[in-house]
Amino acid sequence: MTVVHQHERSSDIVRLLAGDRLLPVVILPDASAAEPLAAALTAGGLHSIEVTLRTPAALDAIKRLAASSDLLVGAGTVLSPEQAERAVDAGARYVVCPGFSAAVVRRCQELGVPVFPGVATPTEIQMALEAGLEAVKFFPAEQLGGAPMVKALSAPFPGVRFVPTGGVTTANLAAYLAVPAVLAVGGTWMVAADLLAAGDYAEITRRTAAAVAATRPAETDPRGESDAR
Repeated sequence: MTVVHQHERSSDIVRLLAGDRLLPVVILPDASAAEPLAAALTAGGLHSIEVTLRTPAALDAIKRLAASSDLLVGAGTVLSPEQAERAVDAGARYVVCPGFSAAVVRRCQELGVPVFPGVATPTEIQMALEAGLEAVKFFPAEQLGGAPMVKALSAPFPGVRFVPTGGVTTANLAAYLAVPAVLAVGGTWMVAADLLAAGDYAEITRRTAAAVAATRPAETDPRGESDAR
């Protein structure tokens, strides 16, 4: 297994996620959907994807995406060091966990792969800091208090960046993005299961483009008026 330089890799990935501000989180039951999905997301203006290890097809999908697209491919729902190893072998360039696992974090660091463990409490954030991490997944975001909770948690941990995931929609996206500590927001609405089942990649592109547009502040002219174009 190839080991990469963790700090260089982490900074590159954090920079890309911070640029997009959106991370599509996908459950792929069929790996053959990987290539058209990649094309749809790219057409919509995104550069990354998280494939959750919730289906038998996930590792094959990661392999296909890593080989055939320019997307930054990560593995989500990683629960064990062994899963992390298999995901990296398949081509995942970062790892996302639903909770904090010291064993998974340690193995990812050994492999030189950035890891974003899930946190829900100050205690877990401190555990992440003690492990040398500066970016975490806040999950499940809406159920834990949403954007106000992220803002509250960021106060005693000013150096931590959050990726809120869980229950995020177009209706509350702006509230999360308004929190300075939010690195990016993870979501499934762009890549919803019904769209994938129907092969409606045009709608995936439409939703992706709309979400990307929502992350960009309205332009203001010299008179201080918003540009509605």
